Amino acid sequence: MLDKTPGDILDNLGGDAALARAFRELGVENDRHWAWDNYENVVRGLARILNAKRLIEIGGGRDPLFKANELAALGIEMTINDISQVELDVLPDTYRKACFDVAGDISAVADLRGHFDLAFSRMVFEHVADGQRAWKNLYELLAPGGVALAFIPTLYSFPFVVNWLLPDDVAAKIVKMLYRNRTDEEDPVFPARYSWTFASERKMKPMLEGIGYSEVQILPFYGHGYFERLPLIRDIHDRFTAMARANDWRTIASYAYIAARK
Repeated sequence: MLDKTPGDILDNLGGDAALARAFRELGVENDRHWAWDNYENVVRGLARILNAKRLIEIGGGRDPLFKANELAALGIEMTINDISQVELDVLPDTYRKACFDVAGDISAVADLRGHFDLAFSRMVFEHVADGQRAWKNLYELLAPGGVALAFIPTLYSFPFVVNWLLPDDVAAKIVKMLYRNRTDEEDPVFPARYSWTFASERKMKPMLEGIGYSEVQILPFYGHGYFERLPLIRDIHDRFTAMARANDWRTIASYAYIAARK
């Protein structure tokens, strides 16, 4: 039962549609280290495989995935979105910028409807109050055949359930204590809402298909680093994580790539 390999995530990709073929080509593995270490390469790879030329990073703020000097080499038009103009103002003017709430009213950016071939985000969708509306808005922003990709922490992984239940100020203090780089000046901690942040296809696919997406692929990743300083608990967690990965227990996956094609 425990002899599966990380690459078995590819066996669970549904069908032979565009996203399934793309993720197989990219060789995704269902370990959280792989998810973090390779996200930039995944976005690059999807842009190449899908021939996406107009991209938008949702919630990119002051720290977008790609540096300004990389964009020309990539041959893409990149727009950086954030809910905060203050965050966007930190970026050089060489970036295209779009200030709007992905889970709010996007009528002010009507010129962007149907514009993008690939919309992507990382650690953003857990912070939006209405995940379903965010996915609806992305659908409106995508060109026909365009893809939305969200890299998220998921319910019901233990640390994220705790984060979800704690008051915002308490959760922020704990994160700043564990990660010294999480300061308001360098890497702010935003309130977490965990609306529609599941690795379960049973939960996510009906919602996304109801919006109109033609293909949905959910790639779960197992494990987290919150117990690194607690050796005994860490060892128990590592063994449990190996079992969860081997059996593909989606409900307790820690992270996921959620990809949907218009």
